[in-house]
Amino acid sequence: MNNKRFRRIKKEIRILGIDDAPFTPRTSGEVMLIGTVFRGGTWLDGVLRTEISIDGSDSTDKIVKMICSSRNKDQLGVIMLDGITFGGFNIVNIKQIFEKTEVPVIVVMRKFPNFERIKKALKRFENWKKRWQRILEAGKVYKFDNDETIYFQICGIGLEDAKEILKISTTRSAIPEPIRAAHIIAAGVETGESKGNA
Repeated sequence: MNNKRFRRIKKEIRILGIDDAPFTPRTSGEVMLIGTVFRGGTWLDGVLRTEISIDGSDSTDKIVKMICSSRNKDQLGVIMLDGITFGGFNIVNIKQIFEKTEVPVIVVMRKFPNFERIKKALKRFENWKKRWQRILEAGKVYKFDNDETIYFQICGIGLEDAKEILKISTTRSAIPEPIRAAHIIAAGVETGESKGNA
């Protein structure tokens, strides 16, 4: 799998940040995913929307379809995900997203994942081994220090390029602006009012 190489990363690189809407553990059915298209970390260009099954296995396909059907697709430099699990334990396959969209992926996390706890939680599913494999395939977790420390995983992009893009897009909090905005929009649409920061 080839990493995309950027000769020079522009400050207005188009970034798609994706996060899910809040839901309660008792919720069944579907949950909304919101994608925000940003120029770097300063300018919101567009909003995308799709729905995935809670605790299902359709997040990868739904994200790919959302991206490939968007008029913004050809301009995207990178996709940012708020973790690799959406709608509970609907786990994203970041390699497939990169392969099917040809857009590199950066997974952003506030905390270093507790893999043993995740594995234990997955064992309530019949196909837990398949879900766990997706967790493992997301690859190494790296550390990014800015004003605050966050963690990230990558696919289709080099480590230093990913760090540069994180630096460019992290403008108002520890979390890159495309993900922060996606979180705020998703929460506001779902609950009637967002609480602010991601």
